[in-house]
Amino acid sequence: MPIRDQSPDLTPLSPAVFHILLSLAEGERHGYALRREIAQRTGGKLKLGPGVLYGSIHKMLEWELIEESDERPDPHLDDERRRYYRITPYGRKVAQAEAARMRDLVQLAAARFGVPKHA
Repeated sequence: MPIRDQSPDLTPLSPAVFHILLSLAEGERHGYALRREIAQRTGGKLKLGPGVLYGSIHKMLEWELIEESDERPDPHLDDERRRYYRITPYGRKVAQAEAARMRDLVQLAAARFGVPKHA
């Protein structure tokens, strides 16, 4: 039975999986573009090596959070070996559930510890 037929809650997601979903929410990307975008967005704090990146992508394909895209840019502008991925509607629901889980956790932590002002 596909995972998507079960509860849409696969949370907590690993940081790699959540960041990949965040990147794909803005449009289709290939693996190397995902890696660069995540490193840039996190200020270099999260640098996905090939094993983590492609292992996460493989799991996400199995879980039907993402799918491989058939659409490709102009072959003259791109390497034909690249695979492009996009988020599925189920992947979007799981990402929303994870964001809500993290929001609730941050609210709890703020109530218990306070949240320092961002410099």
